[in-house]
Amino acid sequence: MIITDTHTHFYAEEFNGLREQLFQDAITAGVTRYFLPNIDHRSIQPMLDLEQQFPGHFFPMMGLHPCSVKDDWKDEMRIVEEWLAKRKFVAVGEIGIDLYWDKTHFEEQKMAFRRQVELANQYKLPIVIHTRDSFDVTYELLQETKKESPRGIFHCFTGTLEQAKKAIDLGFYLGIGGVLTFKNSGLDKVLAEIDLEHIVLETDAPYLAPVPYRGKRNDPAFIVKVAERVSEVKGVSVLEVARVSTENSGGVFGV
Repeated sequence: MIITDTHTHFYAEEFNGLREQLFQDAITAGVTRYFLPNIDHRSIQPMLDLEQQFPGHFFPMMGLHPCSVKDDWKDEMRIVEEWLAKRKFVAVGEIGIDLYWDKTHFEEQKMAFRRQVELANQYKLPIVIHTRDSFDVTYELLQETKKESPRGIFHCFTGTLEQAKKAIDLGFYLGIGGVLTFKNSGLDKVLAEIDLEHIVLETDAPYLAPVPYRGKRNDPAFIVKVAERVSEVKGVSVLEVARVSTENSGGVFGV
């Protein structure tokens, strides 16, 4: 069984001193492919170090996270553009709109998002989208600045069935993570109406650990709990969930 984690911050300091053991634990569980979203200039080197430490397992993206869009966002964007011109990445991400923590730089978030969609189109890369409390506005932005093929992933999807269908109609996959295991999330009812061909699995580690680890650090091997819950909701085997979601990840990222 091969499970693909399409969204993990395994380079985060929460894993310092633990990576080798946690990686081996995850490999034993079948989790062999990991896609790394960038946050801002501070996360680039730790992310690339991880790629070098475990070659063939970790695949970095390049982008500016909406929560890192501050007064200096243009400087951050220049760094993103320089790196995209310098070497190959599997996606432009993690990009998007976050209206949960701070709306101060909402207009700047929209400008950064539009620019990064343009960059993804230029380099023919998918995008990985963060939409916390912002699906509808992000959808509108994608109507204005259209994402060409390959499209990408709505990361940590927790929206309604209508929103899921909108994302799928645009050609995007839905990133399903630990929230699916939360008792009152309602995501199980949405997923029941969505074909497996439209989803990928993710942890968002070290965040959003699934039940029974909710509230703790989310480790790479915990994605198995997400796969198990998907299998329950869809009435198929965990092996089938792993196979289809991994094939879907290849369709997104090209690896």
